[in-house]
Amino acid sequence: MTGTSMRAGDALLVVDVQNDFCPGGALPVDDGHAVVPVLNHWIGTATDANLPVILSRDWHPVDHVSFHTRGGPWPVHCVQDSWGAAFHPELRIPDKAVRVSKGSHFERDAYSAFDGTGLAHWLRRRRVRRLWLGGLAEDVCVYHTALDARRHGLVTHLLLAATRPVFADRQQECHRALREAGVILIAGQ
Repeated sequence: MTGTSMRAGDALLVVDVQNDFCPGGALPVDDGHAVVPVLNHWIGTATDANLPVILSRDWHPVDHVSFHTRGGPWPVHCVQDSWGAAFHPELRIPDKAVRVSKGSHFERDAYSAFDGTGLAHWLRRRRVRRLWLGGLAEDVCVYHTALDARRHGLVTHLLLAATRPVFADRQQECHRALREAGVILIAGQ
């Protein structure tokens, strides 16, 4: 049993809790803002224990390959330096939080916080062995980030109360694939 509380060697990763993925944004996840209080609890826990807190964000250039305007699957969202790309205003971001930007290349998308960001190397240098994560969206960027965390050998905990899917009808399939990859699904706060 890996335990359900944070300790030395752990880090918290908050995935893409940005305005565009919350109500009123360009690509809102149903009830996406509801993850904020849960994540604030975990941010407080990590901060109190002097553990790393990392926040990933979509940080797309104008005319990004993933946008409908370029034939991609998504509406324009999280454009660099826009209101939509900003973190949710109620998210309590510690001063020492590390920000990881992804999807910043014009011609390549990135769903995982590990994709082209150097995050795996940064975590290894700090001897992080267990990663706790939540954010938006459960079946897209959180999903790919969790799978990559496992590929990098991290014990990975997905905080179910701290995430919401884009496609609710695919949630069970998503959970099954994550469990099969060795991701530990944590219910409750």
